[in-house]
Amino acid sequence: MEGNINGILESALYFPDLNSASEFYKDLFGFEVLLSSERLVALSVAGKQVLLLFQEEGSLKEVQLPTGGFIPAHDGKGPVHIAFSIDSGSIGYWKERLTSRNIDIESEISFNQGYSLYFYDTNKHLVELATPGIWKGLGETL
Repeated sequence: MEGNINGILESALYFPDLNSASEFYKDLFGFEVLLSSERLVALSVAGKQVLLLFQEEGSLKEVQLPTGGFIPAHDGKGPVHIAFSIDSGSIGYWKERLTSRNIDIESEISFNQGYSLYFYDTNKHLVELATPGIWKGLGETL
């Protein structure tokens, strides 16, 4: 069908310390750096999506592009939530990986057909690692 949405291409988080945030995500997940500047770091997620890490208040003015056009101003404050999809059989691996980096697991939830691990990044954004099926059969529970 014409006009279909094919997925989410980019998600953005904002940090007061961009270098620390970038190192956190690169070290924990092994994300490839697509672009790095004082204003933002773009990380490849599974070669299909892009996680944008912005310097807080670093995008309050539009950015003129040399090719024409501009990126409108934007910013974000406060702790937000982001979830990454993981394989069902990798929960143990991720628990060990988080523990080995002294990252506290805040919560673990076993849903009807899925499982989630929750922890915080360097700016207290809530990060979730979720297996397939977490949204199946939730109904009115949330």
